[in-house]
Amino acid sequence: MQHVSFADAACPIARGLEHVGEWWSVLVLRDVSGGVTRFADLQEHLGISPGSLSRRLKSLVESELLEQREYTTAPVRYEYVLTDRGRDFLPVLAALAAWGHRHFGPERPAARLFDRATGRTVHPVVVDGKTGLPITSADHGLEVR
Repeated sequence: MQHVSFADAACPIARGLEHVGEWWSVLVLRDVSGGVTRFADLQEHLGISPGSLSRRLKSLVESELLEQREYTTAPVRYEYVLTDRGRDFLPVLAALAAWGHRHFGPERPAARLFDRATGRTVHPVVVDGKTGLPITSADHGLEVR
């Protein structure tokens, strides 16, 4: 099946998926957000083949979600850190984690969003930036044009 590019799509969801729509991409961003930044560690943690991981990292760097930084010169090795654009994806990861936990379990989630100052687990809610009220399917809709 041929890949269709959404890079120039009018829909912001489609344009976003152009950069993070391949499922390994979201898992790589999750792990890097959690401090797993080196190739070998990502490969071990994710159970992904080296070739697939190389392609995902290259794509995420090209999309400016990750930055590649050299951490040793002999041999040359890199770690991957979130850019501002990558850090802006954290609320999406949090919402996806909350949705996945709510609808698909398990009892003890493998990922946890927490407040850095207190260590307290945070339970994300998407809210309307103008009213501060939670966005729910009962009260809100999505218009597709």
